[in-house]
Amino acid sequence: MPAMPDTPRTRTIQWSDPAAHVDAASRIGGLGMLEEVIAGRLPRPPIAELMDVRLVEAAVGRAVFEGTPAEYHGNPLGIIHGGYAAMMLDSAMGCAVHSHLAAGERYTTLELKVNFARAITTRTGPLRAVATTVHVGRTTAIAEARLVDGEDRLYAHATCTCLVIRADG
Repeated sequence: MPAMPDTPRTRTIQWSDPAAHVDAASRIGGLGMLEEVIAGRLPRPPIAELMDVRLVEAAVGRAVFEGTPAEYHGNPLGIIHGGYAAMMLDSAMGCAVHSHLAAGERYTTLELKVNFARAITTRTGPLRAVATTVHVGRTTAIAEARLVDGEDRLYAHATCTCLVIRADG
């Protein structure tokens, strides 16, 4: 059996109180809130700090997240854990849905399907999760996303169904 590494690695993160997002969502529409995060007037959500990803683009029906896979995203086989890709894709799709919502409206993911196309490693470099909405109705929304590298090579594709919680209902 191989010896355990002598020096454990450490990582320290900090995050802001997520109440700022809840408050902003009650006052401004979804796209406005996403624009506030991109501009740095609202902090990144705790999950974005934990996973070291960032929302970099938002428009109605579209959202893009960027992140660079790191050793601390790894699984025991030396590959980046599939949860990293799923989190980036789910975040982008959720924000694409959120961009359609009015102040006080919310959403939550009901179903998430991810297809992995190739392994992600620490040598992969920066990745982008590019999401668009397919349908936004009164109570449900459907979105899809692609996880690609700088040369537009596909690493994963996902679809999701979200429950839309309207302010009047």
